[in-house]
Amino acid sequence: MCGCSTHQSQASTAPERDPNALTLKVEDMTCGHCAGTIKKAVESALPGTQVDADPASKLVSVRGTADITAVSAIVTEAGYTPSAAA
Repeated sequence: MCGCSTHQSQASTAPERDPNALTLKVEDMTCGHCAGTIKKAVESALPGTQVDADPASKLVSVRGTADITAVSAIVTEAGYTPSAAA
C-alpha cells in the first residue's frame, strides 16, 4: 500500500470503461502515487501494455494483454489487492 500520506479524495469523473481492456478493481489504490506505481509495475513487467489507473473509480484498465492472472499477480506484487471489476 502507498506510504505517500497524500490520500485525499480526488474529485474527478470516472473515465468510460474500454470494452477491449482488461479491467480490475483495486480498492486500496487511494491516490495518484498508487496509480503510478501500478501503471509502472504492469507496463514494466508486460512490455507493450498500456495501463490507465484511476484512483477515483479504483479501476485499472490494461490494454495489450488478456492474461488477468499475470496482471493480478503484478498488481499484488506491487503491494495492492486487485479483484474482478463489476
